[in-house]
Amino acid sequence: MRALVVEDEVALAETIRDGLAEAGFAVDLVHDGIDGLWQATETPYGAYDVLILDIMLPGLNGYEVCRTLRTREVWTPILMLTAKDGEYDQADALDLGADDYLTKPFSFVVLIAHLRALIRRGAPERPAVLSAGDLTLDPAERRVARAGTPIAVTPREFAMLEFLMRHRGQAMTKTAILENVWDAHFTGDPNIVEVYIGYLRKKIDHPFDRQTIETVRGAGYRIADGG
Repeated sequence: MRALVVEDEVALAETIRDGLAEAGFAVDLVHDGIDGLWQATETPYGAYDVLILDIMLPGLNGYEVCRTLRTREVWTPILMLTAKDGEYDQADALDLGADDYLTKPFSFVVLIAHLRALIRRGAPERPAVLSAGDLTLDPAERRVARAGTPIAVTPREFAMLEFLMRHRGQAMTKTAILENVWDAHFTGDPNIVEVYIGYLRKKIDHPFDRQTIETVRGAGYRIADGG
């Protein structure tokens, strides 16, 4: 197993390297975001099984390293290892494409367990920005755009569109939409789904003469592959 560690505290970085080596990892070590990004992208893709990335890095912070890697379609699992323990720090990291988050100080037993879990899952494609044709949705920035034109949506509309785009090409039932966009215990009128589908169509489709959201009779709704 091969890991890249991007950590600017030299003593800590060397401690991590030594601990991972004892656990059977081959470790490459860099101390700033620019070198980390270069190492992760210029080393042949697939060479690393996992990346361990600090957030507060010189040159380029960990958020930007993570975002850039995902934009460049480098899907190697990323564990953020940082002293920043705020809930919004963790949410930002995960929204930008990180796969896991561990705060300092940490236990090596727990770190190794997290890394092995990430490696078992592998590196499926998880784009940081979702797209369907020229329609894009950025979960981290909470932005929707069509061919570069920003589209204002409400939080509920955003959540519904995000859910559908994460399952692009698949028909999602009303029940699935209610459970994932509202909650599993929603007791209101299920036709609220149709209402919000209508809202979204008026914003992302009608002004652009598109039919991105398709009705699949007897099955639900789906985002067309081509947007």
